[in-house]
Amino acid sequence: MERLTELEKVIASGRDHFVTVGRALREIRDKRLYKKALFDTFELYVRGRWDMGRAHAYRLIAFCDTMSNLSPIGDILPENEAQIRPLARLTPCEQRELWKDFVKSGATMTARSIKKFIDARKAASQKPDLSERISKEYRAAVKAMLDQVGMARQDHWQDTSRQAALLWNRVIREKILEKEADHG
Repeated sequence: MERLTELEKVIASGRDHFVTVGRALREIRDKRLYKKALFDTFELYVRGRWDMGRAHAYRLIAFCDTMSNLSPIGDILPENEAQIRPLARLTPCEQRELWKDFVKSGATMTARSIKKFIDARKAASQKPDLSERISKEYRAAVKAMLDQVGMARQDHWQDTSRQAALLWNRVIREKILEKEADHG
C-alpha cells in the first residue's frame, strides 16, 4: 500500500508531465497495485481514481516507453504528449531512427513539424503500387487460372495433375519475368 501511495502522489503532482505519470501508471498496472486500492481492474482504477479513460492511461504508458527508448540516443527529446504521439505508433527501431533524423534536420520542434516529418519519411519508404503496370491480358490469365484452381478445389483436386500445376507455375513465372523485363 505504501508504494501505491507514493506512485499516486507522483500522478497527482505530475499530472502534466506525461513521462513520470506514464511510468507510475505502468508500475501500478504491471504490479497490480490497483488491487490494493480495492479496484478489480486497472481500467476501473484509472477511471475511478483519476477520472482518466483506459485509452489515455495506456497512451501515457506508451509515451513513457517511447521516451525511455529515445533517451539513450541524444539530449534533445520531445517535450510534450503532442510531440511524442506520432513516434509512439512506430516500432522502437523506427522511433530511434526517425527521431535522430528529425533532430539532424534542424526543423522546429513542434508537434506539427514532427508529425509532418514522420509522415513524409514513412510515405517515401512505402513500396509503390504496381497494380497499374499489370496488363489486362495478364489479369485475365490470372483470373482464368484462379477460376480453374477454384474448380479443382471444389472437386478436392481429384482431376488436377501435378503436370497441370507445374505448367501453370511455369506460365505465371514467365509472365512475371516478361513484365519485369519490360519495365526493368
